Amino acid sequence: MSEIINYTTYGTCSRQINVEIENDIIKDIEFIGGCNGNLKGIRSLVIGMNINEVIAKLRGIMCGSKPTSCPDQLAICLEEYIKEKSKQKAGV
Repeated sequence: MSEIINYTTYGTCSRQINVEIENDIIKDIEFIGGCNGNLKGIRSLVIGMNINEVIAKLRGIMCGSKPTSCPDQLAICLEEYIKEKSKQKAGV
């Protein structure tokens, strides 16, 4: 069964990321706002990838002088998903 994450981004041109995940694999992703061509490229690259691989590849990427980027925000989104999933399994 897949899960949908709706994540509000911070410090980027994109305003939101919607991610569909099934068994820790990205099934689909949609960026709202941002650089259309670049975000289509990111989407194409990460669909089918394990979320931990995506985090490892994208975490810490900056956009110019900004302290974050759309790829970094995707990694943060996935990290938060993992934390929430862990809390749910622990019954917290």
